[in-house]
Amino acid sequence: MMTSAIYRAGLRAGHLHLMSMSAVGLCLGLWVRAKTLDQEERGNAERRALFVGLWPPTLWLIGDSLNQFE
Repeated sequence: MMTSAIYRAGLRAGHLHLMSMSAVGLCLGLWVRAKTLDQEERGNAERRALFVGLWPPTLWLIGDSLNQFE
């Protein structure tokens, strides 16, 4: 049901796999940026990087579901 709605919206498996890989890059960028901040701001920046780091597996698996749907 969710897969068909995503497919009708125009997203394809390749799009979600690309978004997954982009999220990995964004996570690494946020993590590197967190290391340049002072101690007060570092905790929030690291949590933000970890939060974004949770996205890639989810996006990749949705992409795999779309790949089977196609």
